Amino acid sequence: QVQLVESGGGLVQPGGSLRLSCTASGQIFTPNYMGWYRQAPGKQRELVASATSGGSTDYANSVKGRFTISRDNAKNTVYLQMNSLKPEDTAVYYCKLFSGFRDSWGQGTQVTVSS
Repeated sequence: QVQLVESGGGLVQPGGSLRLSCTASGQIFTPNYMGWYRQAPGKQRELVASATSGGSTDYANSVKGRFTISRDNAKNTVYLQMNSLKPEDTAVYYCKLFSGFRDSWGQGTQVTVSS
């Protein structure tokens, strides 16, 4: 069984920055995939950014140039550095791990961008 614990959400003004962290524990296989998704009220959950254990990354077009995903494989931790935040980035952000042909999700952390 895999557990994911997220942290780092909060309230920030437009143009500000936040850094999210997600640490996985349990039986984790390599190679694997970790990603950040978000879900705003009334909208579907969408991919924000992803990173494989091999170092490949991918970003949604809406966050390219503003968000950076990184990983510490030794700690089974993925980070999401979010800069130049906009009100439309407001959502619950979820961490996902794909390992051993299974998906595991974190509990989510709220990010609110508002003045």
